[in-house]
Amino acid sequence: MKVGIHPDYHEVEVHCACGNTFKTRATRKEMRLEICGDCHPFFTGKQKLVDTAGMVEKFERRYGKQGK
Repeated sequence: MKVGIHPDYHEVEVHCACGNTFKTRATRKEMRLEICGDCHPFFTGKQKLVDTAGMVEKFERRYGKQGK
């Protein structure tokens, strides 16, 4: 690597809006997040599931089951 062309890469503490903090390495001096792995709906299990069965039934009602 060439000397003097790369940004400083150092350890930073990341702060989330939910209060979670963790350490990582980055070129920024400070990182603040709105959402992290501890409060993201996908990882917490509080995600909203779409009623796919109802959507299929609605499609079948609208277009009917067409045979071969």
